[in-house]
Amino acid sequence: MAKRLPIPVDAAAGPSPTTVTAAAAAAELGISLPTLYAYVSRGLLRSLPEAGTRRRHYILEDVWALKQRREQRRDPARIAEEALHWGPPVLESSISVIREGRLYYRGRDVAALAATCSLEQVAALLWCGDLDAPLPDALPALPSREWSDLANVVCRLPPLEALQASLAFAGPRDGSAYDTRPDAVVRAGVRMLRQLSAVAVRTRPSTRPAAEVMQRAWAPKKPAFARLIEAALILYADNGLNPSSFTVRCVASAGSTPYALVAAGLAALQGTKHGGACERAQALLEEAADARGASAVVEARLRRGEAVPGFGHPLYPEGDPRGRLLMQMVADLRPRSPRASGALALADAVRDRIGQEPNIDFGVVTLCNALDFPPGAALSLLGVGRSVGWVAHGLEQYGEGRPIRPRARYAGEPPGIPVPADRQSATPRPDRAR
Repeated sequence: MAKRLPIPVDAAAGPSPTTVTAAAAAAELGISLPTLYAYVSRGLLRSLPEAGTRRRHYILEDVWALKQRREQRRDPARIAEEALHWGPPVLESSISVIREGRLYYRGRDVAALAATCSLEQVAALLWCGDLDAPLPDALPALPSREWSDLANVVCRLPPLEALQASLAFAGPRDGSAYDTRPDAVVRAGVRMLRQLSAVAVRTRPSTRPAAEVMQRAWAPKKPAFARLIEAALILYADNGLNPSSFTVRCVASAGSTPYALVAAGLAALQGTKHGGACERAQALLEEAADARGASAVVEARLRRGEAVPGFGHPLYPEGDPRGRLLMQMVADLRPRSPRASGALALADAVRDRIGQEPNIDFGVVTLCNALDFPPGAALSLLGVGRSVGWVAHGLEQYGEGRPIRPRARYAGEPPGIPVPADRQSATPRPDRAR
Protein backbone atom coordinates (compact mmCIF):
# COMPACT_ATOMS: atom_id res chain seq x y z
CA MET A 1 0.00 0.00 0.00
CA ALA A 2 1.26 3.48 -0.80
CA LYS A 3 2.34 5.53 2.19
CA ARG A 4 0.54 8.70 3.18
CA LEU A 5 2.43 11.75 2.05
CA PRO A 6 3.50 14.51 4.44
CA ILE A 7 1.04 17.01 2.99
CA PRO A 8 0.46 20.43 4.55
CA VAL A 9 -2.42 20.49 7.00
CA ASP A 10 -4.43 23.38 8.33
CA ALA A 11 -7.55 23.55 10.46
CA ALA A 12 -10.81 25.10 9.33
CA ALA A 13 -12.32 27.72 11.61
CA GLY A 14 -14.20 26.38 14.62
CA PRO A 15 -14.44 22.76 15.81
CA SER A 16 -14.37 21.29 12.31
CA PRO A 17 -12.31 18.29 11.09
CA THR A 18 -8.71 18.68 9.97
CA THR A 19 -8.58 19.87 6.37
CA VAL A 20 -6.14 20.41 3.51
CA THR A 21 -6.03 22.73 0.54
CA ALA A 22 -7.34 21.70 -2.87
CA ALA A 23 -3.80 21.49 -4.24
CA ALA A 24 -2.65 19.28 -1.37
CA ALA A 25 -5.69 16.98 -1.66
CA ALA A 26 -5.17 16.60 -5.41
CA ALA A 27 -1.46 15.85 -4.91
CA GLU A 28 -2.23 13.20 -2.28
CA LEU A 29 -4.70 11.50 -4.62
CA GLY A 30 -2.53 11.95 -7.71
CA ILE A 31 -5.30 13.68 -9.67
CA SER A 32 -5.93 17.05 -11.30
CA LEU A 33 -7.93 19.85 -9.70
CA PRO A 34 -10.90 19.37 -12.11
CA THR A 35 -11.03 15.69 -11.11
CA LEU A 36 -10.95 16.70 -7.45
CA TYR A 37 -13.93 19.01 -7.97
CA ALA A 38 -15.74 16.21 -9.80
CA TYR A 39 -15.20 13.92 -6.80
CA VAL A 40 -16.81 16.56 -4.58
CA SER A 41 -19.83 16.90 -6.88
CA ARG A 42 -20.26 13.09 -6.80
CA GLY A 43 -20.22 13.06 -3.00
CA LEU A 44 -16.89 11.24 -2.68
CA LEU A 45 -15.23 14.14 -0.85
CA ARG A 46 -16.52 16.86 1.45
CA SER A 47 -15.25 20.43 1.42
CA LEU A 48 -15.57 23.32 3.84
CA PRO A 49 -15.51 27.08 3.05
CA GLU A 50 -12.67 29.22 4.32
CA ALA A 51 -14.08 32.19 6.22
CA GLY A 52 -13.87 35.47 4.30
CA THR A 53 -12.70 33.92 1.03
CA ARG A 54 -14.01 31.86 -1.88
CA ARG A 55 -11.54 29.07 -1.22
CA ARG A 56 -12.61 25.69 0.07
CA HIS A 57 -10.68 23.13 2.10
CA TYR A 58 -11.02 19.35 1.96
CA ILE A 59 -11.47 16.96 4.88
CA LEU A 60 -8.27 14.99 5.29
CA GLU A 61 -9.92 11.75 6.42
CA ASP A 62 -12.09 11.77 3.28
CA VAL A 63 -8.98 12.15 1.15
CA TRP A 64 -7.24 9.21 2.84
CA ALA A 65 -10.39 7.04 2.77
CA LEU A 66 -10.82 7.65 -0.96
CA LYS A 67 -7.16 6.86 -1.59
CA GLN A 68 -7.44 3.59 0.32
CA ARG A 69 -10.56 2.55 -1.61
CA ARG A 70 -8.78 3.16 -4.91
CA GLU A 71 -5.76 1.16 -3.79
CA GLN A 72 -7.96 -1.66 -2.53
CA ARG A 73 -9.55 -2.03 -5.93
CA ARG A 74 -6.10 -2.34 -7.48
CA ASP A 75 -4.65 -4.76 -4.89
CA PRO A 76 -7.15 -5.96 -2.26
CA ALA A 77 -4.82 -8.65 -0.89
CA ARG A 78 -2.08 -6.11 -0.24
CA ILE A 79 -4.49 -3.79 1.56
CA ALA A 80 -5.64 -6.63 3.82
CA GLU A 81 -2.05 -7.48 4.67
CA GLU A 82 -1.11 -3.88 5.46
CA ALA A 83 -4.18 -3.49 7.67
CA LEU A 84 -2.46 -5.64 10.29
CA HIS A 85 0.56 -3.31 10.45
CA TRP A 86 -0.48 0.32 10.98
CA GLY A 87 -2.78 0.14 7.96
CA PRO A 88 -6.41 1.23 7.46
CA PRO A 89 -9.02 0.42 10.13
CA VAL A 90 -10.11 -3.22 10.31
CA LEU A 91 -13.14 -2.87 12.61
CA GLU A 92 -15.46 -0.27 14.07
CA SER A 93 -15.21 0.89 17.69
CA SER A 94 -16.74 3.75 19.66
CA ILE A 95 -14.36 3.45 22.61
CA SER A 96 -11.56 5.87 21.76
CA VAL A 97 -10.16 7.96 18.94
CA ILE A 98 -7.17 10.24 18.31
CA ARG A 99 -7.96 13.58 16.67
CA GLU A 100 -5.43 16.34 15.98
CA GLY A 101 -2.94 14.88 18.44
CA ARG A 102 -5.41 14.39 21.30
CA LEU A 103 -6.95 11.19 22.71
CA TYR A 104 -10.70 10.98 23.38
CA TYR A 105 -12.72 8.35 25.26
CA ARG A 106 -16.23 8.27 23.78
CA GLY A 107 -15.76 11.85 22.59
CA ARG A 108 -14.32 13.22 25.85
CA ASP A 109 -10.76 14.55 26.04
CA VAL A 110 -8.77 12.10 28.12
CA ALA A 111 -6.67 14.88 29.65
CA ALA A 112 -9.80 16.45 31.12
CA LEU A 113 -11.01 13.06 32.37
CA ALA A 114 -7.64 12.38 34.03
CA ALA A 115 -7.73 15.75 35.79
CA THR A 116 -11.29 15.56 37.10
CA CYS A 117 -12.63 11.99 37.22
CA SER A 118 -12.03 8.73 39.05
CA LEU A 119 -11.04 5.54 37.27
CA GLU A 120 -14.40 4.08 38.24
CA GLN A 121 -16.20 6.97 36.50
CA VAL A 122 -14.13 6.40 33.36
CA ALA A 123 -14.96 2.69 33.59
CA ALA A 124 -18.66 3.62 33.69
CA LEU A 125 -18.12 5.82 30.62
CA LEU A 126 -16.29 3.12 28.65
CA TRP A 127 -18.52 0.24 29.74
CA CYS A 128 -21.93 1.92 29.94
CA GLY A 129 -21.49 5.10 27.92
CA ASP A 130 -22.19 7.38 30.89
CA LEU A 131 -19.77 8.86 33.45
CA ASP A 132 -22.53 8.84 36.05
CA ALA A 133 -23.75 5.31 35.43
CA PRO A 134 -23.77 3.38 38.75
CA LEU A 135 -21.43 0.40 38.83
CA PRO A 136 -22.43 -2.71 40.81
CA ASP A 137 -20.92 -3.15 44.25
CA ALA A 138 -19.13 -6.44 43.55
CA LEU A 139 -16.07 -7.95 45.24
CA PRO A 140 -14.02 -10.88 43.86
CA ALA A 141 -15.67 -14.21 44.54
CA LEU A 142 -12.81 -15.61 46.63
CA PRO A 143 -13.17 -16.92 50.19
CA SER A 144 -10.65 -15.63 52.72
CA ARG A 145 -8.60 -18.83 52.73
CA GLU A 146 -8.36 -18.98 48.94
CA TRP A 147 -7.32 -15.34 48.84
CA SER A 148 -4.44 -16.21 51.17
CA ASP A 149 -3.43 -19.06 48.86
CA LEU A 150 -3.46 -16.68 45.88
CA ALA A 151 -1.43 -14.06 47.77
CA ASN A 152 1.27 -16.66 48.47
CA VAL A 153 1.57 -17.33 44.74
CA VAL A 154 1.47 -13.82 43.29
CA CYS A 155 3.93 -12.34 45.79
CA ARG A 156 6.70 -14.21 43.97
CA LEU A 157 5.75 -13.11 40.44
CA PRO A 158 6.56 -9.99 38.38
CA PRO A 159 3.76 -7.38 38.23
CA LEU A 160 1.96 -8.32 35.01
CA GLU A 161 2.35 -12.05 35.58
CA ALA A 162 0.90 -11.64 39.09
CA LEU A 163 -2.17 -9.90 37.70
CA GLN A 164 -2.60 -12.59 35.06
CA ALA A 165 -2.21 -15.45 37.56
CA SER A 166 -4.84 -13.93 39.82
CA LEU A 167 -7.39 -14.00 36.99
CA ALA A 168 -6.65 -17.65 36.21
CA PHE A 169 -7.22 -18.36 39.91
CA ALA A 170 -10.42 -16.35 40.33
CA GLY A 171 -12.14 -16.84 36.97
CA PRO A 172 -13.22 -20.48 37.49
CA ARG A 173 -14.55 -19.50 40.94
CA ASP A 174 -16.92 -16.86 39.54
CA GLY A 175 -20.14 -18.70 38.81
CA SER A 176 -21.38 -15.99 36.43
CA ALA A 177 -18.18 -15.79 34.37
CA TYR A 178 -19.71 -17.38 31.26
CA ASP A 179 -22.59 -14.90 31.17
CA THR A 180 -21.56 -12.41 28.49
CA ARG A 181 -24.64 -10.21 28.60
CA PRO A 182 -23.65 -6.55 29.16
CA ASP A 183 -24.78 -6.31 32.80
CA ALA A 184 -22.92 -9.48 33.72
CA VAL A 185 -19.76 -8.36 31.95
CA VAL A 186 -19.86 -5.01 33.77
CA ARG A 187 -20.21 -6.87 37.09
CA ALA A 188 -17.24 -9.06 36.17
CA GLY A 189 -15.32 -5.93 35.19
CA VAL A 190 -15.87 -4.45 38.65
CA ARG A 191 -14.78 -7.71 40.30
CA MET A 192 -11.61 -7.79 38.20
CA LEU A 193 -10.78 -4.12 38.74
CA ARG A 194 -10.98 -4.51 42.51
CA GLN A 195 -9.03 -7.74 42.41
CA LEU A 196 -6.28 -6.44 40.15
CA SER A 197 -5.78 -3.22 42.13
CA ALA A 198 -5.44 -5.31 45.30
CA VAL A 199 -3.07 -7.83 43.72
CA ALA A 200 -0.92 -5.00 42.36
CA VAL A 201 -0.16 -3.84 45.90
CA ARG A 202 -0.41 -7.25 47.63
CA THR A 203 -3.44 -6.49 49.79
CA ARG A 204 -7.01 -7.77 50.08
CA PRO A 205 -9.74 -6.43 47.79
CA SER A 206 -12.05 -3.73 49.09
CA THR A 207 -14.78 -1.45 47.78
CA ARG A 208 -12.43 1.56 47.88
CA PRO A 209 -11.52 3.20 44.54
CA ALA A 210 -8.59 1.53 42.82
CA ALA A 211 -6.37 4.63 43.06
CA GLU A 212 -6.96 4.90 46.80
CA VAL A 213 -6.13 1.21 47.31
CA MET A 214 -2.82 1.69 45.55
CA GLN A 215 -2.00 4.99 47.28
CA ARG A 216 -2.67 3.51 50.73
CA ALA A 217 -0.19 0.73 50.01
CA TRP A 218 2.52 2.76 48.28
CA ALA A 219 2.28 6.09 50.11
CA PRO A 220 -0.03 5.69 53.14
CA LYS A 221 0.75 9.11 54.60
CA LYS A 222 0.34 11.03 51.34
CA PRO A 223 -3.29 10.96 50.19
CA ALA A 224 -2.56 13.68 47.61
CA PHE A 225 -0.66 11.06 45.60
CA ALA A 226 -3.95 9.28 44.84
CA ARG A 227 -4.74 11.99 42.27
CA LEU A 228 -1.59 11.22 40.28
CA ILE A 229 -2.21 7.48 40.48
CA GLU A 230 -5.76 8.11 39.27
CA ALA A 231 -4.49 10.13 36.33
CA ALA A 232 -2.02 7.44 35.27
CA LEU A 233 -4.67 4.71 35.47
CA ILE A 234 -7.11 6.76 33.37
CA LEU A 235 -4.53 7.72 30.76
CA TYR A 236 -3.55 4.05 30.38
CA ALA A 237 -7.14 2.78 30.01
CA ASP A 238 -7.21 2.70 26.21
CA ASN A 239 -5.27 3.82 23.15
CA GLY A 240 -7.00 2.23 20.22
CA LEU A 241 -6.43 -1.17 18.67
CA ASN A 242 -2.94 -1.96 19.99
CA PRO A 243 -1.71 -5.60 20.15
CA SER A 244 -3.24 -6.31 23.56
CA SER A 245 -6.63 -4.76 22.74
CA PHE A 246 -6.81 -6.64 19.44
CA THR A 247 -5.90 -9.85 21.28
CA VAL A 248 -8.71 -9.16 23.74
CA ARG A 249 -11.19 -8.74 20.92
CA CYS A 250 -10.12 -12.01 19.30
CA VAL A 251 -10.55 -13.88 22.59
CA ALA A 252 -13.92 -12.23 23.25
CA SER A 253 -15.06 -13.07 19.72
CA ALA A 254 -14.48 -16.74 20.53
CA GLY A 255 -16.98 -16.49 23.39
CA SER A 256 -14.43 -16.71 26.20
CA THR A 257 -15.09 -15.23 29.63
CA PRO A 258 -14.20 -11.66 30.65
CA TYR A 259 -11.50 -13.13 32.90
CA ALA A 260 -9.98 -14.97 29.94
CA LEU A 261 -9.93 -11.91 27.69
CA VAL A 262 -8.26 -9.69 30.32
CA ALA A 263 -5.75 -12.45 31.03
CA ALA A 264 -5.04 -12.61 27.29
CA GLY A 265 -4.54 -8.85 27.21
CA LEU A 266 -2.01 -9.16 30.02
CA ALA A 267 -0.20 -11.91 28.11
CA ALA A 268 0.19 -9.60 25.10
CA LEU A 269 1.20 -6.72 27.35
CA GLN A 270 4.12 -8.74 28.68
CA GLY A 271 5.77 -8.60 25.25
CA THR A 272 8.94 -6.58 24.85
CA LYS A 273 7.35 -4.56 22.02
CA HIS A 274 4.35 -3.58 24.14
CA GLY A 275 4.48 -3.37 27.95
CA GLY A 276 8.25 -3.75 27.79
CA ALA A 277 8.42 -0.07 26.82
CA CYS A 278 7.85 0.80 30.49
CA GLU A 279 10.85 -1.22 31.63
CA ARG A 280 13.08 0.30 28.95
CA ALA A 281 12.05 3.80 30.02
CA GLN A 282 12.86 2.88 33.61
CA ALA A 283 16.28 1.59 32.58
CA LEU A 284 17.02 4.84 30.74
CA LEU A 285 16.08 6.91 33.78
CA GLU A 286 18.34 4.82 35.98
CA GLU A 287 21.13 5.28 33.45
CA ALA A 288 20.70 9.04 33.64
CA ALA A 289 19.94 9.24 37.38
CA ASP A 290 22.31 12.16 37.74
CA ALA A 291 20.66 15.17 36.06
CA ARG A 292 24.09 16.48 35.03
CA GLY A 293 24.66 13.31 33.02
CA ALA A 294 21.42 13.42 31.00
CA SER A 295 22.96 14.98 27.89
CA ALA A 296 25.89 12.56 27.92
CA VAL A 297 23.56 9.56 28.18
CA VAL A 298 21.44 10.70 25.24
CA GLU A 299 24.48 11.49 23.09
CA ALA A 300 26.09 8.14 23.89
CA ARG A 301 22.95 6.28 22.85
CA LEU A 302 22.70 8.22 19.62
CA ARG A 303 26.37 7.63 18.88
CA ARG A 304 25.87 3.87 19.31
CA GLY A 305 22.79 3.91 17.11
CA GLU A 306 20.52 2.94 20.00
CA ALA A 307 16.94 4.04 20.54
CA VAL A 308 15.96 6.46 23.29
CA PRO A 309 13.04 4.64 24.97
CA GLY A 310 10.15 6.55 26.47
CA PHE A 311 10.12 9.26 23.80
CA GLY A 312 8.04 9.71 20.67
CA HIS A 313 4.92 7.81 19.63
CA PRO A 314 3.80 6.96 16.08
CA LEU A 315 0.20 7.99 16.87
CA TYR A 316 1.24 11.35 18.33
CA PRO A 317 3.83 12.91 15.98
CA GLU A 318 3.62 16.26 17.81
CA GLY A 319 4.04 14.67 21.24
CA ASP A 320 2.03 12.28 23.41
CA PRO A 321 -0.47 14.43 25.37
CA ARG A 322 -0.65 11.77 28.08
CA GLY A 323 3.08 11.95 28.76
CA ARG A 324 2.97 15.74 28.72
CA LEU A 325 0.16 15.83 31.28
CA LEU A 326 1.89 13.42 33.65
CA MET A 327 5.20 15.26 33.46
CA GLN A 328 3.41 18.50 34.29
CA MET A 329 1.54 16.94 37.20
CA VAL A 330 4.77 15.56 38.66
CA ALA A 331 6.51 18.92 38.26
CA ASP A 332 3.61 20.68 40.01
CA LEU A 333 3.34 18.27 42.94
CA ARG A 334 7.01 17.38 43.46
CA PRO A 335 9.02 20.37 42.19
CA ARG A 336 11.96 19.65 44.53
CA SER A 337 12.22 15.92 43.95
CA PRO A 338 15.73 15.06 42.67
CA ARG A 339 14.31 12.15 40.71
CA ALA A 340 11.73 14.40 39.08
CA SER A 341 14.33 17.00 38.17
CA GLY A 342 16.53 14.28 36.69
CA ALA A 343 13.66 13.10 34.48
CA LEU A 344 12.92 16.65 33.38
CA ALA A 345 16.58 17.18 32.51
CA LEU A 346 16.57 13.98 30.49
CA ALA A 347 13.43 15.11 28.65
CA ASP A 348 15.11 18.43 27.83
CA ALA A 349 18.20 16.64 26.51
CA VAL A 350 16.14 14.38 24.23
CA ARG A 351 14.05 17.30 23.02
CA ASP A 352 17.16 19.33 22.17
CA ARG A 353 18.88 16.52 20.25
CA ILE A 354 16.16 14.60 18.44
CA GLY A 355 13.07 16.75 18.91
CA GLN A 356 10.97 14.05 20.56
CA GLU A 357 8.66 14.47 23.55
CA PRO A 358 8.09 12.08 26.50
CA ASN A 359 5.37 9.49 25.90
CA ILE A 360 3.07 8.01 28.52
CA ASP A 361 5.53 5.29 29.55
CA PHE A 362 8.20 7.84 30.40
CA GLY A 363 5.59 9.95 32.18
CA VAL A 364 4.38 7.08 34.36
CA VAL A 365 7.91 5.92 35.18
CA THR A 366 8.80 9.51 36.11
CA LEU A 367 5.74 9.67 38.35
CA CYS A 368 6.61 6.40 40.11
CA ASN A 369 10.23 7.44 40.63
CA ALA A 370 9.37 10.94 41.87
CA LEU A 371 6.84 9.57 44.36
CA ASP A 372 9.22 6.81 45.55
CA PHE A 373 6.88 4.00 44.60
CA PRO A 374 8.27 0.43 44.74
CA PRO A 375 9.89 -1.29 41.73
CA GLY A 376 7.32 -2.54 39.26
CA ALA A 377 4.74 0.13 40.15
CA ALA A 378 4.63 1.51 36.60
CA LEU A 379 3.82 -1.90 35.13
CA SER A 380 1.13 -2.41 37.78
CA LEU A 381 -0.47 0.90 36.82
CA LEU A 382 -0.35 -0.13 33.17
CA GLY A 383 -1.99 -3.51 33.79
CA VAL A 384 -4.72 -2.24 36.11
CA GLY A 385 -5.54 0.82 34.01
CA ARG A 386 -5.59 -0.99 30.68
CA SER A 387 -7.92 -3.68 32.07
CA VAL A 388 -10.72 -1.08 32.02
CA GLY A 389 -10.30 -0.56 28.29
CA TRP A 390 -10.07 -4.29 27.65
CA VAL A 391 -13.44 -4.89 29.29
CA ALA A 392 -14.87 -2.16 27.04
CA HIS A 393 -13.42 -3.91 23.97
CA GLY A 394 -14.84 -7.19 25.22
CA LEU A 395 -18.31 -5.66 25.57
CA GLU A 396 -18.18 -4.34 22.00
CA GLN A 397 -16.97 -7.64 20.63
CA TYR A 398 -19.51 -9.74 22.51
CA GLY A 399 -22.15 -7.53 20.91
CA GLU A 400 -20.84 -8.42 17.43
CA GLY A 401 -21.73 -12.07 18.02
CA ARG A 402 -19.27 -13.51 15.50
CA PRO A 403 -15.65 -14.70 15.68
CA ILE A 404 -12.73 -12.72 14.29
CA ARG A 405 -11.28 -15.05 11.67
CA PRO A 406 -8.93 -13.43 9.14
CA ARG A 407 -7.60 -15.61 6.32
CA ALA A 408 -3.91 -16.25 5.72
CA ARG A 409 -2.38 -16.15 2.25
CA TYR A 410 -0.50 -19.44 1.85
CA ALA A 411 3.18 -18.90 1.03
CA GLY A 412 4.58 -22.42 1.55
CA GLU A 413 5.40 -25.34 -0.73
CA PRO A 414 2.86 -26.05 -3.47
CA PRO A 415 0.26 -28.66 -2.49
CA GLY A 416 0.59 -32.21 -3.76
CA ILE A 417 4.25 -32.99 -3.00
CA PRO A 418 4.43 -36.80 -2.62
CA VAL A 419 5.62 -38.38 0.61
CA PRO A 420 8.91 -40.34 0.15
CA ALA A 421 8.33 -44.08 -0.11
CA ASP A 422 10.55 -44.86 2.90
CA ARG A 423 8.36 -42.62 5.09
CA GLN A 424 5.02 -44.01 4.03
CA SER A 425 3.38 -46.10 6.72
CA ALA A 426 0.99 -48.96 6.43
CA THR A 427 -2.71 -48.60 7.12
CA PRO A 428 -3.14 -45.80 9.67
CA ARG A 429 -3.91 -46.86 13.20
CA PRO A 430 -7.55 -46.19 14.16
CA ASP A 431 -6.56 -43.83 16.97
CA ARG A 432 -4.61 -41.65 14.50
CA ALA A 433 -7.24 -41.53 11.77
CA ARG A 434 -8.46 -38.19 12.93
